[in-house]
Amino acid sequence: MKTVQDDTGKRYLLLKRSEHASLVRDPRNGNECYVQNDRLESVDEAGALETAARTVSEPVRTFLSTVHDEETLGLLLELDDRGPLRVRTLLDSYDLCESDLHGRLTVLTSADLLEEVEVGGERGYRLTERCETALESILTSENDHGQRETRVEGEL
Repeated sequence: MKTVQDDTGKRYLLLKRSEHASLVRDPRNGNECYVQNDRLESVDEAGALETAARTVSEPVRTFLSTVHDEETLGLLLELDDRGPLRVRTLLDSYDLCESDLHGRLTVLTSADLLEEVEVGGERGYRLTERCETALESILTSENDHGQRETRVEGEL
């Protein structure tokens, strides 16, 4: 499958090309339609799978391509739940050695999912807006008021 776009800039996946029109599918909703060939042009920068993936918001795509295991996911969920945490708190609270934690923090920071902050006079980390947006999109757990609960560091 190739990626094409029409004269308005809308992208489609090319399913079948005939002499005058092509059958295309909108990757966002799956709708198929015929578009006149003179209104379509090939888009070489992205393959069909990349085009399909781009129907997911950029923060969620970044999140999915960066978070590769349950421990890293759990780390982000804990930071979401407990707020910014000191590195010392992260080391004391979770079963991660210093080098594993440092590696995860480095990857997450370079993906703009975490940012370094000062917490209680020490180095710490908090979620970025990009990460918060991604988590909001994938989490379904809400309290009775339709809002996610947050806790302050140190609360149980």
